[in-house]
Amino acid sequence: MNLLLLLIIPFLTAIGILAVNGLKQVRTVAFIGSMIQLCLSFYLLNQYHIAKELGDASLMLFEQNYAWFPSMGVYFHIGVDGISISMIILTALVVVAGVLVSYGMEQLHKEFFFLLILLSLGAYGFFISLDLFTLFFFLEVAVIPKFLLIGIWGSGPKERSAMKLALMLMGGSAMIFIGLSGVYYYSNETCFGPRTFDMLALANNGISKEAQLFFFPFAFAGFGVFTALFPFHTWVPDGHSSAPTAASMFLAGISMKLGGYGCLRVATFLMPQAAEYYAPVIVLLATIAIIYGAFATMMQTDLKYINAYSSISHCGFVLLGIGMLTKVSITGAVMQMVSHGLMTALFFAAIGMMYSRTHTRLVAQLGGLLKVMPFISSIFIIAGLCSLGLPGFSGFVSEMTIFVGSWQNPNMWYRLATILSCASIVVTAVYILRAAGSSVMGPIKDDHFLKLEDALWNEKLAAVVLLSGIVIIGLAPFLLTDLLSPGTDIIMKQLLK
Repeated sequence: MNLLLLLIIPFLTAIGILAVNGLKQVRTVAFIGSMIQLCLSFYLLNQYHIAKELGDASLMLFEQNYAWFPSMGVYFHIGVDGISISMIILTALVVVAGVLVSYGMEQLHKEFFFLLILLSLGAYGFFISLDLFTLFFFLEVAVIPKFLLIGIWGSGPKERSAMKLALMLMGGSAMIFIGLSGVYYYSNETCFGPRTFDMLALANNGISKEAQLFFFPFAFAGFGVFTALFPFHTWVPDGHSSAPTAASMFLAGISMKLGGYGCLRVATFLMPQAAEYYAPVIVLLATIAIIYGAFATMMQTDLKYINAYSSISHCGFVLLGIGMLTKVSITGAVMQMVSHGLMTALFFAAIGMMYSRTHTRLVAQLGGLLKVMPFISSIFIIAGLCSLGLPGFSGFVSEMTIFVGSWQNPNMWYRLATILSCASIVVTAVYILRAAGSSVMGPIKDDHFLKLEDALWNEKLAAVVLLSGIVIIGLAPFLLTDLLSPGTDIIMKQLLK
């Protein structure tokens, strides 16, 4: 399997979008390109399983290494394991769904789809990078398109929201750059060789504990900005609420996972001694985010703000699982990244469909939509049930895995954090059931709702794509846990060194 195809296909799709004219042609190219990405991601999964069955015990599979700036120790080194493949499949699913729900985009449609595909290129490159410089490069590729998508196609105070998002993420990037630069600078302390950005070499040789303790907070907090680490979460509600539907889906479904992946793959994997030292701080901040996000969501009256604040709480579970540093909790953290990516993308898709027809996102102005838009309303309810952790959906198995793994840590304070985090589920149930009951059930509050049409074929297909992943993980979680197990084993070996 040539991993460069994961970069070439989105690149060619973006060029193809610029080469054609007319909304129909542009969205056709975008859809075909995104479907090729999806097929390629599942082909990669199949090839990975075949390689493992044949006994390939490599830390990373399908590695490719090309000189980029060899004098500085920078190489275009790429490869994958089960964790990165799960993120790649998540990205492909959300991109397909995002393209489908944007079929009606008429304003600057060519530029819109071009930027959307460019986001996927940055995400794929980030998840396959085994060189810290390359990883940082692709992380930055995904920042500017977000700013433009919100600033041009957004709603409400879109310019302010786009600027806030860009500045916050660039601030996070600056911290990441300091952390990665420190790792690079001290990479020759133990091996007395040339400095390197190579993640596998760094993991094998390590850096001194003193250097880890100094640079870990920069790397973890920097990536934490992307995944709504408290108190660096304030860009999330504004960015999500002002973004167009597809951009909201990508922001919550993929971009926030870049941060979680970086916290795990870069900060924790490369600086395990510092991860153990700072674990109490991580657990504390994650617990605050979970509880704060849940209660803040209860106060919201706008559906997008409800989903945005709930994302802060749900991403707190990711950081909680990482901070507990057990194999089960780390597995749960990655499962939560996948589950939340699918669930929140479905939620934003349903909200976008409702808003495009009713022209309001306020819960008080909605009601009775289940009677006139049964498909959209049902998808909205299902996304909510997944969010509150109903058995049979991915949200249940991912959160339960985190709780079980967290409880395995015998520290009394960690177990208290686990109990408090579990209690937040009750609050989640309150705001989800209240929002669903007021928005889609009960009497119709506005007579013009009676004339509204239900989802179109492209919207239904987008919802089915995301819902399939939610249900498959919920009913057969072993498919995901078996995929993640080798990768989490590698991380645990680092922590136990």
